[in-house]
Amino acid sequence: MIFEIVTLFPTLFDGIFGDSILKRALEKKAISVHLQDIRRFAQDRHKTADDYPYGGSAGMVLKPEPLAGAIRSSKKKLEAHSPSVIFFTPQGERLTHDVCREFSRKEAVILVCGRYKGIDQRIRDAYIDREISIGDYVLSGGEIPAMVFIDAVTRLIPGVLGNENSPKEDSFYD
Repeated sequence: MIFEIVTLFPTLFDGIFGDSILKRALEKKAISVHLQDIRRFAQDRHKTADDYPYGGSAGMVLKPEPLAGAIRSSKKKLEAHSPSVIFFTPQGERLTHDVCREFSRKEAVILVCGRYKGIDQRIRDAYIDREISIGDYVLSGGEIPAMVFIDAVTRLIPGVLGNENSPKEDSFYD
């Protein structure tokens, strides 16, 4: 399973893959993780990746141009694996064990981590396959939901936990 993470803050992921099950999954090559920094696709000299929302409401949104560039780059890199593109948002479908089980069977997934007030609707319409929520609350960005998603999906990949029956004994398996 390939996890491609599109984020404005790639260093937020430094710690999660250094210990425990995710570290072992990486070492076994059961998963691979790639970080795509949205700022790499910003077109100004300051690498600006956010702006005020159209219409003037409070807060900031990710600019569509750099985000679209990052997603297109990720899709091109993984096109042989037919990746699904997920955006984490409070109004998305709830992340459940069944959703995790579904994704544990895929070859690749692109995880789009929004920031601030979200992303432009045109990006959602053009690039996002599914919107997923980890709960009815608002976080500062999609990085923590991406970490939750990766952990929950990875433990369902055969061979990751060592004992094939271990996930079948989890409380939400059935």
